[in-house]
Amino acid sequence: MENLNKLEFEILNRVSEKYPKIKSHLPLLKVKNRLATGVGMYINFVYTEELFDTLEIMNSTLSLNELIQMQGLDDGLNYEVDITDGRINFIEIVSIGDSWDGAINNFTFIPI
Repeated sequence: MENLNKLEFEILNRVSEKYPKIKSHLPLLKVKNRLATGVGMYINFVYTEELFDTLEIMNSTLSLNELIQMQGLDDGLNYEVDITDGRINFIEIVSIGDSWDGAINNFTFIPI
């Protein structure tokens, strides 16, 4: 298991502005695996400790109205956070029109 990288942490941190309970989950998350698809990536999580305070949302996907602008990608990336049974299950990141090998370069978030 690995720690979250800067992009993964920033996505969850930004979503936590709208769903504040996510912040309490961040210290308990580790990356189970990262699966590159050629145009995106799934980042699957595990919790390092038993969680007693589930999120206010039980089963949904969360995202904000923004794109991830990244060096080397013309049109940027979309993302969504999967919540299953009140826990952060995975992040899906998908490029818009570009192939992406999952390499993380300098990034910024821009509203759409």
